[in-house]
Amino acid sequence: MLEIVIIFYTGKYFYKLAENYNKSKWGYAILGVITYFVAAAIGGVILMLLDTQFELNINWESKLLLTVLILPFCVAICYLLYFLLKKNWEKSVVIVKDEIQDIGKEIE
Repeated sequence: MLEIVIIFYTGKYFYKLAENYNKSKWGYAILGVITYFVAAAIGGVILMLLDTQFELNINWESKLLLTVLILPFCVAICYLLYFLLKKNWEKSVVIVKDEIQDIGKEIE
């Protein structure tokens, strides 16, 4: 249940970000959700490697425990992608200058 809520809000925030910068809203919402799942898979592999290397004795049958262990990694990766997209799109925003006030002025 926790994952469903987090996936919903991940898609929602990416949707709003794309809407603010006039990009494909549903495309970036789906990208955010896919990023969450890919981060979960990568986090699971990293957790498995850490468990075998350091003998952490993680209970692999407990879905709640695995969700709680992988959740910070997924949220961090999604936030990183959100931050990078926002930073990149802020650079490419064209500021419209009101040129009506400049009619008749000399060009510098």
